[in-house]
Amino acid sequence: MTDFKLLSDDQWRQRLTPSEYQVLREAGTEAPHTGEYTDTFAEGIYSCRACGAELFRADAKFQAHCGWPAFYSPLAGDRIIEREDNSLGMRRVEVLCANCESHLGHVFEGEGYPTPTDLRYCINSICMTFEPAK
Repeated sequence: MTDFKLLSDDQWRQRLTPSEYQVLREAGTEAPHTGEYTDTFAEGIYSCRACGAELFRADAKFQAHCGWPAFYSPLAGDRIIEREDNSLGMRRVEVLCANCESHLGHVFEGEGYPTPTDLRYCINSICMTFEPAK
């Protein structure tokens, strides 16, 4: 079993495409409205593209019209890490995969979406893979 937290930058570069590496390992972001899962609403599970850990269920995904996939809750609280991010001159909360510590996106609260949690996990499509329900 691989301990993804111990992989070197060179090992990550071998596992990921340059675009995946830039977002997952360097906390980049994909352009809005370009990700493959922005408008996907089939039932299934979204997993971390870097390590395969299951992160979000499709039933927690909602249309936020923000340009990226949006979820109101992770699969389980221990699947992600939330970390304060003060880059870009504002306070945000970064979301990382707890299994490999790869950057996934950010979580926002209090935006008024009609969801059970009033949270929007804004996740880059390039950070995930999708397994449709069988």
